[in-house]
Amino acid sequence: MEDSLLHQRRTQAGDFLQIATPKLDQLFGLVGQSGCTVLLTDADGVVLDQRCTDADRNTFRDWGLYQGTNWSEATVGTNGIGTCLAEERNVIIHQGEHFLARNVGMSCMDAPIYGPEGRLAGALDVSSARSDQTEAFNRLIGAMVAQTARQIEIDTFRAAFPEARIIVADQATSDAAVLLAVDQDDIVLGATRAARKVFGLGARGPVTPLPASDLLGQEDGPTGFEKAERAAVVRALARAKGNVSEAARDLGIGRATLYRRLKRLGID
Repeated sequence: MEDSLLHQRRTQAGDFLQIATPKLDQLFGLVGQSGCTVLLTDADGVVLDQRCTDADRNTFRDWGLYQGTNWSEATVGTNGIGTCLAEERNVIIHQGEHFLARNVGMSCMDAPIYGPEGRLAGALDVSSARSDQTEAFNRLIGAMVAQTARQIEIDTFRAAFPEARIIVADQATSDAAVLLAVDQDDIVLGATRAARKVFGLGARGPVTPLPASDLLGQEDGPTGFEKAERAAVVRALARAKGNVSEAARDLGIGRATLYRRLKRLGID
């Protein structure tokens, strides 16, 4: 791919690429001295960024692993990046499982990364140049790839909702990012791909606003406003370290009014 087209794709990746950068560095710090390269692609399988040692660079280039190359399954057949994106799941493609003969000497461990609206954003890949790479070692690296991919997904999601409160829901699997973004009224603004699946939301696109309690099984019931009021008063008292006058000022009400509310709400 021409440099201008690669630059255009990197620009389009925007925050996704910027947020991923330190994670790529961290992952490469763990696997880079073991004959591995770390790559980040977009949803089309085009390599946007890469980490590898100078000693291994020519080997990976001979295999076609460098920035700007297209590793979609439609382009080069079965391979870690392309198969991961086509099947939208974590994969390990070990040596002879590659379609192209030139790639049968490497092992590839990949995990998909989803954007804030549930759409596939790209893939994280670690490819090994070691001919003696074992399948057990592949699984170990694969676990690190999956964990790093989920952290990139989490950080990208948080960045997309900077003013929201992020709720971490129960996770069915260790590598699933089940997150909800809610506003100050606890209305759901967004959900990660895994959260959409868990709560039956649309697979991609904007989430239809709804109360977080409807998803999490915490019904407000007839005392919902009272619960909210009590929580606000308790928070104000905690911030004021029990000073009622200061808590009243924080709430924007008079001291006497706050005392009446404390009595009504049963707060000592």
